[in-house]
Amino acid sequence: MNPAKPLSPTIAVVIPCFRVRETILGVLEGIGPVCQAIYVVDDACPENTGDLVESECRDPRVQVVRNPVNQGVGGATIAGYLAALEDGAEILVKLDGDGQMDPALIPRLVSLIEQGEADYVKGNRFFELDGLQSMPTVRLIGNSLLSFINKISTGYWNLFDPNNGFTALHAGVARQLPFDKLSKRFFFESDMLFRLGTLRAVVTDVPMPARYADESSNLRVRSVVFEFAGKHLSNVVKRLFYNYYLRDFSIASVEIVLGVASLTWGTWFGMTRWLAGISQNIPATSGTVMVAALPVLLGVQLILAFLNFDIHNVPRDVLHKRLLPPHPKT
Repeated sequence: MNPAKPLSPTIAVVIPCFRVRETILGVLEGIGPVCQAIYVVDDACPENTGDLVESECRDPRVQVVRNPVNQGVGGATIAGYLAALEDGAEILVKLDGDGQMDPALIPRLVSLIEQGEADYVKGNRFFELDGLQSMPTVRLIGNSLLSFINKISTGYWNLFDPNNGFTALHAGVARQLPFDKLSKRFFFESDMLFRLGTLRAVVTDVPMPARYADESSNLRVRSVVFEFAGKHLSNVVKRLFYNYYLRDFSIASVEIVLGVASLTWGTWFGMTRWLAGISQNIPATSGTVMVAALPVLLGVQLILAFLNFDIHNVPRDVLHKRLLPPHPKT
């Protein structure tokens, strides 16, 4: 294998590697000539995947990037992104090394960016219904729930399968991302969508088949469920502040504040009057019921109006067309 760096790759593939020794060489063999550079990121892999690639792979496009300490899928991907950007890549493709993603689909992902239709393209395993029979039931239900939560926390109501790691990203948009703030582990894909949403980047799905063999996932649901919930809640608050108060102010900015305040006050008033009536054995008057019900109804209507605005506020103007080209190296 030639260790020399590519001069100026246009499309670069980044493959984070951790416990994928048995599948990585097959994945590399499947990457077609559309890609000019391949970065295999050994994330302190206990199976020494990087050594295997260096000794067995003869593809001159391949080079190994090593993380001295395990950083997780996000940290490994970022290390590959930075190496590809340093070498001048224009489109960054992220592909897992476990064989679940078909490298033959890479042209489908990058074509939408090359044609100026998107800034970030990701796979969607839920589009082709026949292929879902191979997906484990637990993953099927979990991904559906996570997809809905991600819609709220990222603002991309048009997307599904948010944890799909088969992605393509325009380099100009990548340079706008705060890599130091991105989650380094399993929350990486969701955090990427949140950060892209704050940039108003256009993100779209590409159908892909669900491929599962006998591989085991490194993700343990019970250990991350509360972490994910906290991070999604934090991203919801930050997204609303960034998009509706810091960078813009619209009728939706008013609707969400008045809606939450009205719903909260009506609920609080109704509950306190109801509990007081129970303790004193005095039924609430019709006036009391109306005073509690009207704010609740108004709050629900305002929140629904905000959601309708937010759903139609998905970014549609491709960001990388409006960015200045990077400064040439001196």
